[in-house]
Amino acid sequence: MKLNDLICKTAKPHEPPSKSPRKLSDGEGLFLWVMPNGKKYWRVKYSFLKKPKEYAIGVYPEVTLKEARHEKYKARKLLAEGKDPLEERKREKLEFERNAENTFKIVALEWYENRKDRWRPRYADEVIKRLQDDIFPEIGDHPIRDIEPPLLLEVIRKIERRGAYDLAKRQLQKCGEIFRYGIATGRCIRDPSNDIKDALKPIKKTHFAALDVRELPEFIRALERNDGRLYQNTRNAINLIMLTFVRTSELINARWEEIDFDRKEWVIPAERMKMDKEHIVPLATQVIEILKEQKEISGHRPLVFPSSCKPQKSISNNTILGGLKRLGYQGRMTGHGFRALAMSSIKQELHYRHEVVDRQLAHVPKSKIDRAYDRAMFLDERRKMMQEWADYIDTMRTHP
Repeated sequence: MKLNDLICKTAKPHEPPSKSPRKLSDGEGLFLWVMPNGKKYWRVKYSFLKKPKEYAIGVYPEVTLKEARHEKYKARKLLAEGKDPLEERKREKLEFERNAENTFKIVALEWYENRKDRWRPRYADEVIKRLQDDIFPEIGDHPIRDIEPPLLLEVIRKIERRGAYDLAKRQLQKCGEIFRYGIATGRCIRDPSNDIKDALKPIKKTHFAALDVRELPEFIRALERNDGRLYQNTRNAINLIMLTFVRTSELINARWEEIDFDRKEWVIPAERMKMDKEHIVPLATQVIEILKEQKEISGHRPLVFPSSCKPQKSISNNTILGGLKRLGYQGRMTGHGFRALAMSSIKQELHYRHEVVDRQLAHVPKSKIDRAYDRAMFLDERRKMMQEWADYIDTMRTHP
C-alpha cells in the first residue's frame, strides 16, 4: 500500500527492544525508515549494473512525501539514461562545492591580485573600491558560472540610475575582464558582459562645467563672504585649486613632504600624476600664505587636506564639489573647471603663450614626435606666470 501524509505522520517504530528501523514502502524503491528513537528518514533503493544500491533523500517532515517522490522520479529518470543516481548526487555535490569556492568575488579578487602590480597604486585602490561599492554587494556571493546577462544588467543599471553613466560603462568593462579571467582559469564558460553592452544608455560626451572669466569676480566674492558657510579646510582647498589649477586628485592627496616653502615649489611625485611624470608647481606668495594657514589646520598630519571625519585620509573630490554647490555653483563649476578657466584666462588676460600654460597644466604633447622632442619646461616663465595669476585673482577680490 502506498504511503499518505497521515501514515507518514503517525508511523511508530517497532516495539522495544527492537533496534532495527521500521521500513514503510511507498513503492518503486522509495521507503520511509522509522528509527527506534522515532526519527524518520527517506531512502531510495535501486539496482545499477546488477548491484543493489540506496541513498538518503532527507528527513521527514522537512522533506515531504511529495518531495520524496519527486526525488525518486529523478533517480528513475537517471537510471533510464544509464546513469547512477548516487554518483550523480556526488557529482552535483562536488559541483556545488566548487561553485561555492568560485563566487564572482573570489574570482574578482584573484584577478585583482594578478593585475594590481601593473597599475599605479591610486588606480589600483580605485578599482577595488568601486568593485566593493557597486558590484560585490550585488553579485559577489553568486557562483561566477551562474551569472546570466539579465542579472549583470540589473547591477549595471543601478549605477546608471545614479546618473553615473560613464562609471557604469567602466564597471561593465571591469566585470568583462573578470569573467574572461574566469573563463581562462576554468571557473566559468562565458562572459555575459558582451551581451548587454547595447542595453546601456549611450554616453553623451560633455565638457567639464567651468566659469567664464567674466563670472570669476562674483565667484571670488562669494568665496570670500563664505556664502556657503564652508569649513576653512574646504575654502582653502577651493582657493588653492583656483590658484594652482592642478587636478582635483593631485590637490586633495597633497602631502607636506611635497611642499618646499623655501623654494616656493610643490613637487608632485610621478606616481600621483596622470602622466606618470613628476610635476613642479611654482607657488605664488598668496599660495604660500594659504598653505601656512592650512598647516595649522592639518597639524602634525602628513596630509595637507586631512578629512575631518577620518584624519588619516584626505578629503574627497566631493568635498570640493559640495563646497561649490553650497556656494551656488552646482552645474556651473567643478574642480576640473578651474583648469579650463586658467587656460583661457591666462592666455586671454595675461597674454601667455599656450605652451607655457599647457606645461603648467601638466599636459603632454599629443603627437609622438612632439613628445619625443619637446622637453622644454618653461619653468622660469611659469614661476612668473603663477605669481601674475595670483595677483590677477587678488585684483578681483576688491575690483570686480
